[in-house]
Amino acid sequence: MTATDERRGLLPVAPPPMVWARLSLLLRGHGRVLAAVVGLYGLAALAALAPPWMLGRIVDAVRASAAPERIDLMALLVVGALLCHAVLTLVSVALSIRFGEAVLAELRENFVRAVLRLPLGTVERAGSGDLMARTGRDVGHLSHTVRHSLPVMVVSGVTVVVIFGALTVLHPVLLLAWLPSAAVIWLSTRWYARRAPAGYLRELDTYSELTQGVTDTVEGAHTLEALGRQDRQRVRTDGRIHSAYLAERYTLWLRTVWYPTLEFSYLVPTAATFVAAAYLHAQGELTVGQIATAVFLAVQVVRPVDLLIDQVDSLMMGFTSLRRLIGVELAEEPAADDASGGRGEPGAVEISGLRFGYTGTEVLHGVDLTLEPGERLAVVGPSGAGKSTLGKLIAGVHTPTSGTVRVGGRDLTGLSPRARREKAILLSQESHVFRGTVAENLALALDREEADRDALWEALAAVDADSWVRALPEGLDTRIGSGHLSLDPAHVQQLALARVVLADPGVLVLDEATSLMDPGSARHLERSLAGVLAGRTVVAIAHRLHTAHDADRVAVVEDGLVRELGSHDELLAAGGSYAALWHAWHGTP
Repeated sequence: MTATDERRGLLPVAPPPMVWARLSLLLRGHGRVLAAVVGLYGLAALAALAPPWMLGRIVDAVRASAAPERIDLMALLVVGALLCHAVLTLVSVALSIRFGEAVLAELRENFVRAVLRLPLGTVERAGSGDLMARTGRDVGHLSHTVRHSLPVMVVSGVTVVVIFGALTVLHPVLLLAWLPSAAVIWLSTRWYARRAPAGYLRELDTYSELTQGVTDTVEGAHTLEALGRQDRQRVRTDGRIHSAYLAERYTLWLRTVWYPTLEFSYLVPTAATFVAAAYLHAQGELTVGQIATAVFLAVQVVRPVDLLIDQVDSLMMGFTSLRRLIGVELAEEPAADDASGGRGEPGAVEISGLRFGYTGTEVLHGVDLTLEPGERLAVVGPSGAGKSTLGKLIAGVHTPTSGTVRVGGRDLTGLSPRARREKAILLSQESHVFRGTVAENLALALDREEADRDALWEALAAVDADSWVRALPEGLDTRIGSGHLSLDPAHVQQLALARVVLADPGVLVLDEATSLMDPGSARHLERSLAGVLAGRTVVAIAHRLHTAHDADRVAVVEDGLVRELGSHDELLAAGGSYAALWHAWHGTP
C-alpha cells in the first residue's frame, strides 16, 4: 500500500509482479483453450493471405497472357480463401469469447471471495465508495479488456506475425520499409506506457473518492440539511469532481499526444514498401505481380497493427483495474493459529491499557475493564465519547493501537476472523437482508447453507419473530430482499438477532441494536433476548437508559475513558455523570 493510500484510507493496490503471477496462473489453467484460440486465429490469418497473394499471381498471369480458365480458377481460389477466413474467424471469435468469459468469471469470483474475507474494520476505514468503485467501474474496465481487447489483440498480433512472415518470404528487404515506422511506434508507445499506468491509477482513485463523497452525501442528506451544511458539502463535491476531471484530463492529454504520432507512422510503410519493391523489380528480384502482392500486404497489415496498438490503452486500464481488484486480497488478515495460546473461561472479557484512534486521532485513551462470564454491561455516555469504538474492539472489529482485548482467555488480535466470531459478535442498528429465503438469511450464521429448520424456528421464537414469519406466504421459504418481499426495519433487526442466537457467541455486543423499533417492542425484545442468552456476556451500548437499569453494571464512557463503573443503584447514589443522565432522561431534578 502506498503512502497516499494509507493517508486516504483506500484499500491496497497489488504490485505488478503479483498481477503477472496471477495472470500466469490463470493462463496455465486455461492453456489448452488459449492455444486453440491462437491456432485458429493463425489459420484464419493464413487464409487471409491468399487473396493478396493470388491477386499478385493474377497480375503476372494477365501480363503473361495466360488462359482465361487459369485466371478464373485463381479468382475462385480467392473467393474460397475469403470464405475459409470468415468461417475460421467466426469459430475463433466464439472460442475466444468463451475463454475470456471463463477468465473473467474466475477473476470476479476471486474478487468476491476476497471482499467477503475483508475485516469489517478495514472496510469501515476504506469506506463504501472505494469498494463500490472497484466492484463497479474497475470490474467494468476489466470486463471490456477481457471480452474485447484481449481477443482483438490476439487476432491482430497473429495477423501481423503472419503478414510480416509473408513479406519476408517475398523478399526480406521489404521489411526495411517498416523500420522508420517501427521506431516511431516503439518510442511513442514507450513514452505513453511510462506515464499512463500512474495516470490511470490516480484517475480510478479519484473516482473512489468521488463515489464515497456522493454516498456520504446521500446517506447524510437529512443531517446536512438540519445543520445547514448543504453549501459546504456542495463545495467539497465540486472539489472531488474537479480532481477527477484533472486526473482524466491528464490521461486524455497522453492519448492526444500518442494517437496522432501513431496515425502518422501508419502512412509511411505503404509508400516505402512500394519504393522498395520497385527497386527490387528493377534489380530483377520481384515481378510486377509480386510488387502488387507486397503493396496489398503492406496495406493489409496497417489495420491489425493499428488495432493491436490501439488496445494498449485499454490493456493498461484493464491492468490497472486488475491491480485494484487483486489488491483487495492484500487487505485480508493473515492466517492465525486459533489452536495456540492459553485458555480462559468462555465469556470472560479482560481489557488492559486499551488505546485506539482513527487516522491519527485517538478515541480511547487507556481503558481497563474486566467482565465476568454471563455479566451484562451497559455502556452509556455522550455522543462521540467512544462507546461504539469500545464495542467494536471487544467484538474484534478493530485492532487496538496498543493494549489488549482478551475474550475467553485469548487475545482477539491473534485469532482468525472465524475464531473471533465464535467468541464475540457485534450487532449494530445497520442490519441487512440478503436476497434469498428467510431460511437462507438465518443460515448465514452457521457457515453452511442448510440448517436444521427446528433450530431456525427456535431462534426466531427466542426473538419473538416466529409468529410473523409463520404468517408469511411460504414461511421460512419466503423469498425476501431486493426484488422480493420487503421487510420493515424492526423485522430486519429481529432476523439479525435470530442469527446471533444461532451463532451462539460467548460475548454479544449490542450497539443500538434495537434503535429502529418502538420503545415498547425494543424493551420486550431485549428482555426475551436476555433470557435466551443467560450465562453469556452481553455488552449493550445504548442511549435508552432502561437498558442500563436492567444491566448488572453500567460503564459511563466520557472523553475516551471509563469515568464511572458500577450498578445502576450505585451510580445513582454516587450522583455523578450517570445520575445526571438518568435524571435528564426521566425529566426529574
